[in-house]
Order: sequence, then structure tokens, then C-alpha cells
Amino acid sequence: MIEELANNKDSALKVNEGIPQPPSVSPTALARLKAKKKKALKEDDYVKGILEGSRTLLSKAITMIESSLPNDHKMAQMIIEKCLPHAGKSIRIGITGVPGVGKSTFIESLGNHLTSQGHKVAVLAIDPSSQRTKGSILGDKTRMETLCNNPDAFIRPSASAGSLGGVARKTRESIVLCEASGYDIILVETVGVGQSETEVHNMVDFFLLLMLSGAGDELQGIKRGIMEMADALIVNKADGDNENRAGLAKVQYQTALHLFPPTESGWSPKVDTCSAMKMDRIANVWKIISEYKELTTENGYFNKRRQEQAIDIMFSSINDALETNFYNNSQIEEALEKAKEDILQNKVSSYIAAQRLLDSYFGNL
Repeated sequence: MIEELANNKDSALKVNEGIPQPPSVSPTALARLKAKKKKALKEDDYVKGILEGSRTLLSKAITMIESSLPNDHKMAQMIIEKCLPHAGKSIRIGITGVPGVGKSTFIESLGNHLTSQGHKVAVLAIDPSSQRTKGSILGDKTRMETLCNNPDAFIRPSASAGSLGGVARKTRESIVLCEASGYDIILVETVGVGQSETEVHNMVDFFLLLMLSGAGDELQGIKRGIMEMADALIVNKADGDNENRAGLAKVQYQTALHLFPPTESGWSPKVDTCSAMKMDRIANVWKIISEYKELTTENGYFNKRRQEQAIDIMFSSINDALETNFYNNSQIEEALEKAKEDILQNKVSSYIAAQRLLDSYFGNL
């Protein structure tokens, strides 16, 4: 009875056909995704794009360098190998200073000045990572809005932790890719005064230390070791009421530098003031860097230092590979947990446990 009423077109119980529902996933988007998966980029595609100046492929290649996945690491090494003959034609500048000294503003001002002179500038900013969460803010691009939109500049913030080989290895490899992509000036910004300064000093040609005035005793405000590494000390924020204090700080630093032994490069570290916010004396900073390059190129120190850095990279790569291979060894992973338990239960000392693990590792090779 109900079926008859439902089939009757005049009945109120007639069941009308529903409106066709669209698919939950867009067919167009699905087709694009499949096409993208099919067209996976090979190392030659990356190399071609990098040499042609593609910032997109350069960014993707650096992301691959920073990855901890073994497959990404392998492809990154092949890309670097093919880009290496096209690298090395830049000047690498390390920039450091205590937090709040104005590193980002200084780099933006210097970068804009250099691009206006016809240079291509790459900024590799090392951001500190949380020891608890391993996360980083990576906010350098937001502090360099003008330079970020400059077509002749490339800014890449990188976390200081969470990568295979650490900050030194991945930054060195990123420098190679940036140089191959046509950037003739590489600026490496560090976290602040600490361990990363030594690592960055060993991968750049010129090391610039930004300073503040009026922040207490200038000569006690920074470690002697960092000052000895610096090729130039620049007192930033020399404007307004702070201009006279900056001039006084400049004299104090010049006096302090005279107490240091002569440098191997034959270069006498320079001290100057600037106001990055007002673009004041930024051109003079570049003049100091240019004079350094000219002097060290003539006396052979520039190339000698590059060669020493290349050897240092080899040793660093060996150390990184050994460490990675050690901790990824399945037998070591099991033995490591047992060693931890023995140490906590005072069954064995930390030194003996470490030696046993090493003996086990090298004995299985």
C-alpha cells in the first residue's frame, strides 16, 4: 500500500530524487596533486634551477640540507657536489653581537646599500632553538621587510638545532648553493655571543662584531675571545643622544685592540660607528670590508684561509658522519639503553660505559 502511494506521482508520499552532492575532494586539486607526485624533482632539476637563479628551488634545496631524513641528506649532497664548481666567487661576512644590538636592522640597511650598488645579497640567519621544545621563532624575515621584498636579496632563517650535522655543516652547504645561484655577498647572522660565533668565524672571510655604547663597561661587556676574532667592531645606534657615547666607546675599543697581538692576515681590525636605522655610515662599513678583501687578496691570506676552511669542512663532515652513524646503529641503540640503566644503578662508571659502547661499535665494523 505504501509503495503504491509512493509511486503515485500525485501522492504527497512521492519520494523525489535528491540533489547530486559534489565530491568531497576537488577533482582538479586531486589531479594537480597526482601530477605533482608524478613529477618529482631530481637533483639535475634542482641544480638547473639554482644556477638559473630560482629562489624557490634554492629554498627547497636548503630545506633538504636541513632535513634529518637520510634520503634528503643523500640528494642534498649530490646537489651540492654539482653546484660546487660554480661556487666560491663571493665574499662571506659573519655578523654577530649581543641580543638587542640591532643585527637585523643593520643587515637590512647593509643589504639594501649593497643591492643598490649592483650586488646580490644572501642572508643566512641562524635562529636559536629551544632546548626544551627544539623549536625556533625564525622571525628574521619579519624584521627585514624591505630587504625581504628586494629581488636582489635572499633571506633564509634556519634553526640552530634539529638538523643532521648541526649548524656549521648546514650553513656551509647553504653558502655553496647561494654562491652557485649568483649571490656575490653572503651575510651570516649568528644567534649572539656564544659557541656559534666560533663556528661562523671558521666559515666566513670577514667577521664583523656589532657593539652597543652606554650599556655598562664596554671593555667588560664582551668576551676577549670574540674581540680577537673580529676584523671590525662597529658601534651601532650612534644617533640622537647616544651619538657622543658611541664616539667614546669607539675610542675605548680602539685602545683595547692595540693590546692584542698582530693578526696573521696583516690586517689591523677597524673600529667605527654607525646608525643602521638612519642608514648613517653604512657605506663606510662596506668600505672597510672592501679594503680587507683587497689587502688579504694581495698578500695571499684570503685564498689561504679558504683552503684551511675547506680542510676544516672535511674533518667536520667526518665527525658528523661518525656521530650520526654511531647513534643510528641498531646494536648501539640497544646497548645504549642498557648502559644508561647500569650508570643509574651505579653498576658502572660513565667513562667505562662509554668505552664499552665504542669498543662494541668499532668491533662490529
